Amino acid sequence: MDDGDSTGFGRAPSDAGLEAGPPLSRIRSAFAVYEVRTEGEDDDRLVYYGDPLKQPEQVMQDLWPVFREAGYDLELRTRHGEYVLVAEPISVGIDGVPWTNVLLLALTVVSTLFAGSMWYHIDPIANPTEMWRAWPFTVAILGVLGVHEMGHYVLSRYHKVKASLPYFIPVPTLIGTMGAVIKMKGRMPDRKALFDIGVAGPLAGLVATIAVTIVGLHLPPVTAPPEVVQDPNAIQIQLGYPPLLELLAAAFDQPLYRDDPATAVHPVVIGGWVGMFVTFLNLIPVGQLDGGHILRAMAGRYQETIAALVPGVLFGLAAYLYYVADYGLNSVLIWGIWGVFTAVLASVGPAEPMDDGELGTGRFVLGIVTFALGLLCFMQVPIVVIE
Repeated sequence: MDDGDSTGFGRAPSDAGLEAGPPLSRIRSAFAVYEVRTEGEDDDRLVYYGDPLKQPEQVMQDLWPVFREAGYDLELRTRHGEYVLVAEPISVGIDGVPWTNVLLLALTVVSTLFAGSMWYHIDPIANPTEMWRAWPFTVAILGVLGVHEMGHYVLSRYHKVKASLPYFIPVPTLIGTMGAVIKMKGRMPDRKALFDIGVAGPLAGLVATIAVTIVGLHLPPVTAPPEVVQDPNAIQIQLGYPPLLELLAAAFDQPLYRDDPATAVHPVVIGGWVGMFVTFLNLIPVGQLDGGHILRAMAGRYQETIAALVPGVLFGLAAYLYYVADYGLNSVLIWGIWGVFTAVLASVGPAEPMDDGELGTGRFVLGIVTFALGLLCFMQVPIVVIE
């Protein structure tokens, strides 16, 4: 529970607003109401002051479906030492122009053009007007990330769980971004909704990734100019290829490896590589990652036991690659970082559905298939840095 504000605290109740909520008789079995008020600009937020008759978690379990049936999302809070039920009308649409999303998207377009130009061997600092030539790379990256997040968004709308549009994250990395996220603002109604919203992103993103990869494999390779090849200070970056990428290359008879070290796959293939790597990382079964949501829906509270093992596996993988396989620290550091990250996520835990009923056989099988596809996107050493 948390402290909330009291906007409109002294305002008189709106009869129309109160009539829109569930009957008090359905509330008083779990929460003894002694006062009801309305808040908000349209008096559409209902606030019930009273005393819980059960443990707070059980109050929410009992009353959340009652309010959802009436078209409200519910929270139990404390205000000035009093318990209050705060009921907000369910709204899953977008209010106005999402300027923050638009600005971040525009910045990510610029950052991916900047990063992509280097995959085309264009110096974005010396020739900034030439960055536009990296537009296929930008379209590929934003395409796979955007479709992934929109998969979550569409299923959130379907299950009437409020969620934001994607926030792209512009960062000056090798690909110009740290990905994209959506912000979930509503509670999960049940395990089916948790599963559907969690699985929609990886599956939608993987479809886009496969399409982007196939296009990229059919585009001509890119050859570094002689001045880059002969530069003794140049840093060479090699990407590890996941099984799915190698299978697609074999299926379409397109080479991934070439005899000439100065020649590499078209940068659009890198967009497909990013989509596969993002799919694998998101399907790690911990916390608020997609894999954590999916496994929580499939395995119930056993998910927490499995999630607790994940950081150790990642730390072990990093140690093996560094001490046994003799990869450089730069090449295996990513798994150490993700070991720390997943430890934090595992401690927080996944989203908890209000109704913890059974998931169903069809969804359970789809979950197994999704995790299997995620393993096809795994690579021991994603990036090798050669100085």
